[in-house]
Amino acid sequence: MDYGKLVGDSFGYAKESLVGKWVNWLLLIISCIIFPLIMGYILRIYRGADKAPELNQWGSMFIDGIKLFIVALIYCIPIFIIAFAVGLSAIVTAAMAMSTQGQTNPEGLMALIGGFLFAVIILVIVWIIIEIIMATAVVRFARTNSFGEAFNFSAIFAHIGKIGFVPYLVALIVMAIIIGIIEMICMVIPYIGMLLLIIITPVIILFQARYLSLLYDSADAA
Repeated sequence: MDYGKLVGDSFGYAKESLVGKWVNWLLLIISCIIFPLIMGYILRIYRGADKAPELNQWGSMFIDGIKLFIVALIYCIPIFIIAFAVGLSAIVTAAMAMSTQGQTNPEGLMALIGGFLFAVIILVIVWIIIEIIMATAVVRFARTNSFGEAFNFSAIFAHIGKIGFVPYLVALIVMAIIIGIIEMICMVIPYIGMLLLIIITPVIILFQARYLSLLYDSADAA
């Protein structure tokens, strides 16, 4: 897999869609506030458009965004359950840290902390696995417009297998690192960092959506 081409094409897609088209840029920033709208626009990109889709048919885009949000929400249910268990574990750890005499119990405390850390590790692992699956599932949903296909795990894993599990994982890591670096640079800039992040959010959104769409299509070239 040509990761450089994948990154370059995705940034080029964002650049062509936004640079010099300031009205579109502003509308996308506003759409980020109305969450279903930006989700619906992302879904349009997932469908494989060679050029960024027009910002129109707002009602249809809003409904599409709700559909994509539902898919993502269902995938996140295991994360919510484990996160709740971890939070409950933290409360129990804090409560049990003190003995009945109001003194700490070192052995019991260490055991509880160990259990809490183990739960956190499990949460992180589950979150990563779900993110890996969702990267293909959301595009599959966009292409088929079928909720069932968004959870057709045999087809999803078969598609990832066509790409190659290792190249697929490397591609996702590359994407995550690039987005993480961009966001980190913005956050460390004093005073205007948050504002700058808001301004470039459409670039990140278009880059990521195009990147996942191209990654999905790379199965055909594998």
